[in-house]
Amino acid sequence: MQKLLFTLIALLLCTGIKAQIWVSKNVTSSFFSSTPIEDIDALSKTGASALNIKTNEIIFKINNTSFQFKKKLMQEHFNENYIESDKYPTSDFKGKIIEQIDFSKPGTYPITVKGNLQIHGVTKEYQVKGSLVITADEVKATSAFNVKVADHGIKIPTIVFKQIAEIVLVKMTATYQPKK
Repeated sequence: MQKLLFTLIALLLCTGIKAQIWVSKNVTSSFFSSTPIEDIDALSKTGASALNIKTNEIIFKINNTSFQFKKKLMQEHFNENYIESDKYPTSDFKGKIIEQIDFSKPGTYPITVKGNLQIHGVTKEYQVKGSLVITADEVKATSAFNVKVADHGIKIPTIVFKQIAEIVLVKMTATYQPKK
């Protein structure tokens, strides 16, 4: 986890010496898919994120093996057959908040983030809606968006095609504090 966070901060620091970096060490990420046969959902609470409040750049990184499923067999299939966690250990998003946000003013702000999502070794551009809640000592970001598994080279065998949805709802939540 420390290595992941260090990498994120180093990437954002490259954008300028006076960058104001905020970090989140326990990003919550979940995904859900539903079919007539079965629902699949998983949760990770160990992702990392960094936010540069001067440039609006944002980075998320999650270890794929950190996702927990209600059924152990689903978790095993996810890691071994679909996401191939040995070959692709992490998924990440690197983007920029489009709106100009005044991080010194507390409030709730709708945002749009444009960037690249890398899953299963395949990178695709996304434009994602979300919100920021800014208080005096933290920034909380939330978002929900759809990911088409085929867009990331994830193959679903025909034998289980009716059990796994083609589109997965992804939700992200991160609470940031200033990097000291």
